[in-house]
Amino acid sequence: MSLASGSRDGACPVGSHTEWDPLEEVVVGRLDGARFPPRHPAVTCNVPAGARRLTGLAGGLRYPRALVGPAQEELDGFVELLRSLDIVVRRPDPVDQRRRFGTPAWSSRGFCTACPRDSMLVVGDEIIETPMAWRCRYFETHAYRTLLKEYFRRGARWTSAPKPQLTDELFDPDYRTPGPGEPMRYLLTEAEPVFDAADFVRAGRDLFVTRSNVTNRTGIAWLRRHLGPGYRIHEIESRCRTPMHIDTTFLPLAPGKVLVNPEYVNVDRLPEVLDSWDVLVAPEPDPIKGRLLGITSMCGRWLSMNVLMVDEKRVIADQHHTGMLRALEGWGFETIPCRFMHYAPFGGSFHCATLDIRRRGELRSYTD
Repeated sequence: MSLASGSRDGACPVGSHTEWDPLEEVVVGRLDGARFPPRHPAVTCNVPAGARRLTGLAGGLRYPRALVGPAQEELDGFVELLRSLDIVVRRPDPVDQRRRFGTPAWSSRGFCTACPRDSMLVVGDEIIETPMAWRCRYFETHAYRTLLKEYFRRGARWTSAPKPQLTDELFDPDYRTPGPGEPMRYLLTEAEPVFDAADFVRAGRDLFVTRSNVTNRTGIAWLRRHLGPGYRIHEIESRCRTPMHIDTTFLPLAPGKVLVNPEYVNVDRLPEVLDSWDVLVAPEPDPIKGRLLGITSMCGRWLSMNVLMVDEKRVIADQHHTGMLRALEGWGFETIPCRFMHYAPFGGSFHCATLDIRRRGELRSYTD
């Protein structure tokens, strides 16, 4: 077996090239010690109005049991489901998010380790720690250091992008959310490279990215140069007024099949390399019931798209989003419904809550 295969029998424990190859090992986030993100423009410009007001009042405080309890129950059920599918599940170490940290320019408290998809990008046998723009997430990957050191000892490549300074120079002081019909603008300047891994998705030798309020052009350029000529990075234009993370905008599900958000994506303006692909237009999300979730969710209504492929046929999706489940089944997928609505106050759903470490498959191009 080659190292690229990501097989259990291979020498390297890390190997993942797509969003759909058969999943063998995955990191799943934790809720232990989670705290509301401290107020900062990089936070408030991206979250819904309810969560924006909440972070202004409760930033830095511990999440209450009323939010943690239901989310933890669903998280435990999700982990149990993955293990029942013969997928190895790994977890980060618990972290004391109360402790203040900083640089010579600023200080902050932490947030949580609910979403490993944001802070690390797996490309082949390499794990890349990303330079995130939220100050409260500056040391988030330290919770994963036990795993990272183990993977490195067992043969994985381990890279960290340049640690950003995150000074005020990176954030436009005059930024305001663009209104309907206004030109797109972003909070971030190009002072230094920053990006979240969750603004990228993989399809073999092709990666797709959205520029956002946590990923700037300089960050995209850094990753393009780092990966070199063996990979191609294509930008997906997003019409979202507050863009953050591609996996509720554009998500490859299988060879030649991509799920797109009709509100954010103009399917006539997709990169030419996708001309031969089937574009699956996401159905209107089912309404979220419950006032508490409406106030505390850090995610937009298109979280219904945030699914996890077990392989190119089987997909884990939230059982609440019946419209999405029916659409996936109509497109030929086998759905695995799972409860996960209460994870939204911590930053995401199935795709966000996971980092696929090993998927069984070879590196190849799906767009030639």
